Amino acid sequence: MAPETPTVMHVRCPGHLPEDTYRQVLEQLTELSPVVQALPPSAALVDLRGALTYHGKDAHHLAEMLRVRTISRLGVDVRVGVGPSITVAATASARIEPPGGVLAITPHEVTDWLAPLPVEALHGIGPRQAEALHAYGLHRVGLLAAVPSATVRRVLGGRAGRLAADRARGIDPRPVTPRALPASATVTHVFPRHTLDGAEVRAALLGLVGRLGHRLRHRHQATGALTLTLRFPDGTTWDKSRRLPRPSAHDDLRTTAYRLIDAAGLQRARVSALTLRADDLLDAAHTADQLTLDTSREARLAAEITTDRINDKYGPHTIGWATTFRHAS
Repeated sequence: MAPETPTVMHVRCPGHLPEDTYRQVLEQLTELSPVVQALPPSAALVDLRGALTYHGKDAHHLAEMLRVRTISRLGVDVRVGVGPSITVAATASARIEPPGGVLAITPHEVTDWLAPLPVEALHGIGPRQAEALHAYGLHRVGLLAAVPSATVRRVLGGRAGRLAADRARGIDPRPVTPRALPASATVTHVFPRHTLDGAEVRAALLGLVGRLGHRLRHRHQATGALTLTLRFPDGTTWDKSRRLPRPSAHDDLRTTAYRLIDAAGLQRARVSALTLRADDLLDAAHTADQLTLDTSREARLAAEITTDRINDKYGPHTIGWATTFRHAS
């Protein structure tokens, strides 16, 4: 395999693709390579290193072959970015206009291809990070790559700045990790007595958020959506789902969970149990790193790490939100 050969494929399906159709797209990918990482609800990564030798084709040809198959067999056109790393491949797929197409970037083309792109086009750079970079005069990826990494760390923060600086230079050592469409994760709270107390219900929900987040972090996963189910004394249920602004396994889940319980409009309804389910699970190490300038959130994440360590060592309910302990007593 020549050193100029790109080895990562990033596939974007049309938005709002039914789950069963998405699964069929994943099956088409596994016909090209056994190393496929699902990125629900509508994307996937493929490691092409073995596939290039097996099929005797170059990466661009394999990507075009995939498009022909998904169109002819499923009626779905896809956008396929191909590059030497996840960042380059994902950035390339996002530059393709719908409904579909192929854009392959070889390793020796990476620097020149990335340089004129706006910084917000670089995979993993969100709007707030782009705004901060713009304020510093860094509007293009080439400029971001040219300034010292220490400068970018001062603008965006330590780890976030290092990742942005590396990826602007085309540096991204993350591997494609084989992963099928993931299952969900579920936690439940059953009230000892049917409750009318709205504060008690919200405290129980907050406890579920803590348990669910802790479970996802231990599984190195993040969730893209939450579903809340309420069970009433007569056996009937109410459920509602909501997508998160970005995949998470942290206390960001709390805001979405509260919006779900507010949507129930309980008022004087008695509740016997709550179930919170995390859907669209992703490998947390391979989600897009949306860099943050929110220092309060960074402080909460640091506290969360300490909380996890204490609960792992002394038991799952040793430390947590004060509200959950008050209503549990």
